[in-house]
Amino acid sequence: MSCDFEDSACGWDLRTISSLKWTRTNQMNISLSEPLKGPGRDHTTNTVAGHFLYVTKPDVMKSDWTSFQSPPLAPTNDTHPCRMVMYTHQFGRVSGGLSVLVAEKQIYPVWERGGALGDLWVKAEVEFVVNSTFQILFVAAIRDQASGGIAIDDIVLSPECQLSNESMSRPEFPKPPAHPCTDDDLKICDFKEDCPAGEDEAHCGDFSYELGSSGWTDTSIGSQAWELKLEYNDTLKEEFLTVTGAPGQQLSEAQTRTPLLGPSGPACILQFSYSLSGSNPHIGDLAVYVVDSVLGTHPVLWEFSGRTNEMAGIWVKEEVYVGARDHRFQLEFRARAEALSPSTQIAVKDVHFVDCSALFVPSGEISCNFEINLCGWYQDQTDHYDWRLHSGMDHTVHDGRSLVVDMWDTSLRGLSGRLLSVRQYSNSEHCLSFFYKLYGPNTGALSVNLLFADSSEELLWTRNGAHGNVWHEGHCSVPPQLTTFQLVFEATRSGFDGQLALDDVAFVAGPCSLPTMCSFESQTCGYTSSGRARWIHQSWASTKIGPKTDHTLETENGFYMLAHSSSDVLPEGSVTTLTSPVRRGLSHTECVNFWYHTGGEKPGTLKVYVKPTDGNRIQLFSSTIRQGHAWRHGQGNVNWHGDWQLEFEVKGEGDLFSFIAIDDITYSTHSCPTTDSICDFEKGLCGWSNTQNPSVDWLDWDLTSVQAEMFYSTPPYDHTLYTEEGHFLVLPNSQRDTATQNAWLLSPHLAPTKGTCLSFWVYQPTMYDTKLTVWRLSEGTRHELLTLHEGGGNWKLFSVNITSETEYQIVLEGFKGEKGVLALDDIRYTVGVNCAGQKTDQSKSSSYTSSDNTGTIVASVVVVIVLLMLLAALLVFYLKTKHKANALIQESNVSHINCVGFGNDIYESGNAERMEGVNKHTEP
Repeated sequence: MSCDFEDSACGWDLRTISSLKWTRTNQMNISLSEPLKGPGRDHTTNTVAGHFLYVTKPDVMKSDWTSFQSPPLAPTNDTHPCRMVMYTHQFGRVSGGLSVLVAEKQIYPVWERGGALGDLWVKAEVEFVVNSTFQILFVAAIRDQASGGIAIDDIVLSPECQLSNESMSRPEFPKPPAHPCTDDDLKICDFKEDCPAGEDEAHCGDFSYELGSSGWTDTSIGSQAWELKLEYNDTLKEEFLTVTGAPGQQLSEAQTRTPLLGPSGPACILQFSYSLSGSNPHIGDLAVYVVDSVLGTHPVLWEFSGRTNEMAGIWVKEEVYVGARDHRFQLEFRARAEALSPSTQIAVKDVHFVDCSALFVPSGEISCNFEINLCGWYQDQTDHYDWRLHSGMDHTVHDGRSLVVDMWDTSLRGLSGRLLSVRQYSNSEHCLSFFYKLYGPNTGALSVNLLFADSSEELLWTRNGAHGNVWHEGHCSVPPQLTTFQLVFEATRSGFDGQLALDDVAFVAGPCSLPTMCSFESQTCGYTSSGRARWIHQSWASTKIGPKTDHTLETENGFYMLAHSSSDVLPEGSVTTLTSPVRRGLSHTECVNFWYHTGGEKPGTLKVYVKPTDGNRIQLFSSTIRQGHAWRHGQGNVNWHGDWQLEFEVKGEGDLFSFIAIDDITYSTHSCPTTDSICDFEKGLCGWSNTQNPSVDWLDWDLTSVQAEMFYSTPPYDHTLYTEEGHFLVLPNSQRDTATQNAWLLSPHLAPTKGTCLSFWVYQPTMYDTKLTVWRLSEGTRHELLTLHEGGGNWKLFSVNITSETEYQIVLEGFKGEKGVLALDDIRYTVGVNCAGQKTDQSKSSSYTSSDNTGTIVASVVVVIVLLMLLAALLVFYLKTKHKANALIQESNVSHINCVGFGNDIYESGNAERMEGVNKHTEP
């Protein structure tokens, strides 16, 4: 007898004495647009149209349980039991659990599955041996939460389950249980003393109680086992668990477990002392595991291998974080001795559960420097690995503590590790600020999420890829919330070589100041739109309009800000402006870096301004580039010392299907580098960048110094300063599976050239291990310029001439070795000057534009004034003085170029003749 609920309920009685009802339905009738309701598909047909039985929280909750039952079934026996197979879907916080009961003379449970199991159908099998007519009763418990539900499908009864025509007497519910303090069988280990003397917690494995040690049960099956021993020393009783011989034959670990514990709270810690003593240098292994009642055995929580001391009686104290666990669980000590002897000991004592009650809430203060503890943060137990407190590397006091995830840790398993804050409530805007490291060629990503009570999440901030072995400041705005929420720091691994670190977290009321880095991945960072059209915060995946990938993540799901410059949105001559929050003025020059992308034949003009709070706008950058689909780098110096805002202005040119996009805006506390200056990596990457495109490389070049490095091999010093403090780019050696994988370092887009010289210093001491290839990338095609297998035992200079008839980028592609180190420093390209020092480019393409028209305006004014004065004074001498006037004009232009500095001046449309004049004027 079976039922898939496609046509009917198959005789199952859906009536119940509860006001909450089971319903036969399908996902189409529930909601296709809300994934937090319903199982998504039935189990039988795996479609949204397939039917199942379903219950969830109603709009008005009057009851928290519901039931349905089978028709009466004939008695069974041990040789011919009635067997039932079914599939259940228990998803979200609404799911309190599902039970199967037998109703005969009395009602009693035979099977149960508590809580939520995830968004999947799970098979269950139940066997019934009942010597009288009976019914199978299904009872679901529903919690007052926002998401999830319980579904049942494909109930199949074996042939031994026969329908009965006999009438059944009304079954009786069992009598209420005795008080847990009077019946030992009903005492529950939940870290909360319900009895006057705490006797309900006395057998739970906590040595704080007189019989706490008796709560440990040996579950060993091999030749070693745990034994509880008592020793008296000067009338003092010492009680401990120790590993001893056992009659089993298997060479398996000795295992001992607590009774079922919990649920536990976020601050739960296991304390104990341990000793591995004896004459051998390696006594054995000791580990702590958690065995979840629903999810099974979790990865190891803590482990030790070797010897703690030679003599017995010396103990090492340890604390192991257990954290919040929704299901009941057992703690387990596992041990294996290399050899058992009277002089060898593996022992554990003084076991205590600290702050483990689910009702215990740690301090709500989540601003933390992690020097003493985690403050109001705790580890998520539904993830794969934990953040760990690390001493000797922090942002606060340099040799203090920070939270770290080492991707190269061989004990790490799975994809992500999550750090949760205690629940917060805020009806006003707050700012979360912190310092972070993303270091290593294969380090992954760091994200900040908002976690709500219904288990839904909202991304607030994210960074990925290599950011160097240096601390960066991050902050994100947390909008006002109507309900409680938690903040989540999530580390997501992309490989096995890297490190994430977190320190100095602050959560303060009020909006964030202008962030030093904005990727637009989750928020607009306070940037606002004004003008004829609006800037749109979007991804290509959601709109199919704009750049196909963002610059930050290089995926279709990455976000950026986009201005439609089509004539139907932004008519010719109209403008739209994207404005930043106010940035506090500094006493020194800042460099604004950003990436922009254009689309269409005439995308319009992009101009970037500094807008002082008490003055006129100052132009930093201007571009009308319309070549190819690529993200281009822009930058400009800010010398304004008062408060100011950054403005991105797009002016339409009357084209159809055109746009300009902005991504990855950063502020550096130093001036921008010029095109011909050496990039020594002391102030960043100077416009060079790692790509996150998985189709071209796997790894990232990373910024570090000898002084900061604690894991990888490096050159003995940098090339610029010849010190351990100097910085360089490195692709370090590794015996992980990332060896032989590649990393691209990309220059900005460069104008066509008849001869540009690229020079760089390389540290590459091992032959045929690492490899460095230099490419010219133009119109999607690579042209090999140079390949190095060995640079030598010291820093060595290399240079190569580059010619290109089209726009191009330089690619420095490194291949990681198993033994050798590959490092770069002091990179330089001299635009329009070849490696012999000869000037090759006298003008630049008109498709490249630049920063500022101030010089042209000044020159024009000077020309007019000079001509008027000369004409008014002596018209007859005009022809004789014309040459002097031209010289003055040229001199004015040269003065302007020298004071502006780098800002894509050489790319400005209409500047070709002016730059040619400058080149001639400055020749010796």
